[in-house]
Amino acid sequence: MSIKRALVSVSDKQGIVDFCRELSALGVEIISTGGTSTLLAKEGVPVIGISDVTGFPEIMDGRVKTLHPAVHSGLLAVRDNEEHTRQMTELGLDYIDLVVVNLYPFAETIAKPDVSYEEAIENIDIGGPTMLRSAAKNHAFVSVVVDAADYSTVLEEIRAGGDTSLTTRKRLAAKVFRHTAAYDALISDYMANVTGEPLPERYTVTYEKIQDLRYGENPHQKAAFYRKPLAAADTLTAAEQLHGKELSYNNINDANAALQIVKEFEEPAVVAVKHMNPCGVGVGASVYEAYQKAYNADPTSIFGGIVAANRIVDADTANLLKDIFLEIVLAPGFTEEAIEILTKKKNIRLLKIGNLSSASARQTSFVVTSIEGGMVVQESDVHSVNPDELQVVTDRKPSEDEMKQLLFGWKVVKHVKSNAIVLAADDMTVGVGAGQMNRVGAAKIAIEQAGDKAKGAILASDAFFPMGDTLEMAAKAGITAVIQPGGSIKDEESIKVANEYGIAMVFTGVRHFKH
Repeated sequence: MSIKRALVSVSDKQGIVDFCRELSALGVEIISTGGTSTLLAKEGVPVIGISDVTGFPEIMDGRVKTLHPAVHSGLLAVRDNEEHTRQMTELGLDYIDLVVVNLYPFAETIAKPDVSYEEAIENIDIGGPTMLRSAAKNHAFVSVVVDAADYSTVLEEIRAGGDTSLTTRKRLAAKVFRHTAAYDALISDYMANVTGEPLPERYTVTYEKIQDLRYGENPHQKAAFYRKPLAAADTLTAAEQLHGKELSYNNINDANAALQIVKEFEEPAVVAVKHMNPCGVGVGASVYEAYQKAYNADPTSIFGGIVAANRIVDADTANLLKDIFLEIVLAPGFTEEAIEILTKKKNIRLLKIGNLSSASARQTSFVVTSIEGGMVVQESDVHSVNPDELQVVTDRKPSEDEMKQLLFGWKVVKHVKSNAIVLAADDMTVGVGAGQMNRVGAAKIAIEQAGDKAKGAILASDAFFPMGDTLEMAAKAGITAVIQPGGSIKDEESIKVANEYGIAMVFTGVRHFKH
């Protein structure tokens, strides 16, 4: 076989003129539609209009033009099937050997902030996916191209042998089905949101590969980094890497954890993360002051960690950052002096991420977690406590400074693996207990880490105290105020202990389990 006729219809016309000019020079007859046909003719590429093939005009503003037996018979006919061949001959139909199609820009359309529902629907392609699927199904005989990156491969093979290899056609067909599946998934997601069904009976998601990773969590595991279409500018998938080697699987997870925490704060904040948990969080009048607090929270654990800032990193802060080994520093930007200082460290990765603010942290999205044989989906935890809704349950009310520290600790403990306890003082964490099987164990770790800094600190707990023993431990360490969800059948026991030691305690009514 050889490629003699090609059907070309593309929304993204990058490279299409040169590609079709080469096809024409190789003796391939080109059929085209609408704007693509107009462009090719304008550029002097011989082209046959689709209406000349179907004998039917393009109608309904171009909605109906390729949905015709003259097109799909030429795509779907099994060339070595005698009955198919007989029918093609009797009906005077010709084969189509190559299809080059990319689809209406649905993703780009719905990404526009002021897009109307009608405009979105109008940009759902029908004829394009139909042609792609027909050609991909019949890839034993038909070549199909949906990605301009494959133009050169197809041309090379046609020059060499007049046709593409079956191996290439299989690969191109597989890409088509991935492409149309992703296209439909995006439409499905849009329609689910429009109709208020974010968790429908079938949950279909699509992601685009950013890069292959050297390995996964461990060297024997394969891994890759993917991005959700239309991901926001303040997400890790939209980061611009300014310096350093490629990100690893663990880097990506830790950096994302740091990013989610730092977006909780409106004031200058810096977060240091190790193994998905914060080892130090600080806020201050400047990023320099915030980093000092985050570092002093745990000077040991920050080594080899991830640091995220919600302000531009300046030279003074960079001079502090360069003094220890860090895997990643991510921020909305870096001054030229800061970049000059930090790029002297060969292995540090510098990531620039869009505007980081607490507002973005409160935008609801959905979290997908895979399990063996399936997945679970939930809304992201974007709850933000309203200070006016806190319930003071003890005799003593928190002081103004204690309340400030309680709210700070509550923002942090939300992002610590459960069971979680955070101690805070002077706008910084002083102790973090994460991922323990019981709350007393988490509190013990946090208090031991804080040492003398526990005296006068506040304690934040991601869930209620099942009994009063955690508060007993906190009181003996010198903690003066506690924030927790409440809701235990033994709340009164904890309240009694707090009152005995003069601890101020507030209930949020909301828990923040994080597994």
